[in-house]
Amino acid sequence: MLDKICQLARSAGHCIMKLYNSQKFINVSYKPDNTPITDVDYAANNIIKKGLSLISPQIPIISEEESYNFEICRNWNSYWLVDPLDGTKEFLKKNGEFTVNISLIEYGVPILGVIYAPFFDVLYSAFYDNAWKEEKFGSKKKINVAQAEAPLLVISRSHPNETLKNYLEKIKCCKIKKMGSSLKFCLIAEGTAQIYPRFGDTHIWDTAAGHAIVIAAGGKVQTWTGSNLNYSLSSRVSFINSGFYASAL
Repeated sequence: MLDKICQLARSAGHCIMKLYNSQKFINVSYKPDNTPITDVDYAANNIIKKGLSLISPQIPIISEEESYNFEICRNWNSYWLVDPLDGTKEFLKKNGEFTVNISLIEYGVPILGVIYAPFFDVLYSAFYDNAWKEEKFGSKKKINVAQAEAPLLVISRSHPNETLKNYLEKIKCCKIKKMGSSLKFCLIAEGTAQIYPRFGDTHIWDTAAGHAIVIAAGGKVQTWTGSNLNYSLSSRVSFINSGFYASAL
């Protein structure tokens, strides 16, 4: 199944890049939270939904680009989580820092995660306790988190936050890198970065694939109170996450 999901993420990524490189006008609208959504988000979403329905028709899908009755979703123990274009702002800025995110949730835990960065043609994947990075199609290597004397701390490029600013002022001996999308999780999983703090709102589709990859690579993703970030819908009131941090152990 993991190979099929990786190929599906690549297919969506190829569609995204075709539109990214074209001169075609991209229609942009805005959601109630003032975040942008484009024709590209919908095109990638349609590819992924169709593919998942063929791969596992019995498993329901939650995607950022769809609307759901949360009370119905609360009964699902297994479900797919999809962000077809994570980093729409980065896509529109043309900086390449956007991804395709697909994850499988079992009883609140992301057991499978795939993140494809089509601009860089880099794919990260995980299943349970194993994580991989594929820089060239067919050339895959296992990855693990790593410590560093001067840790690299990765933060969001497009979501400034006063609490984060205060947090950064207290950090010593850290290098800081700003980056868009779920690539921040990937840098931790591959051992390049050590800490990703997040204080502002995120949704479960923003984090699940990266979460799966970080924990498979030996790291952790926890709330600021020290509990594991959980995706069990029966224990939630919405799709919004509390603040969290991802790190190398």
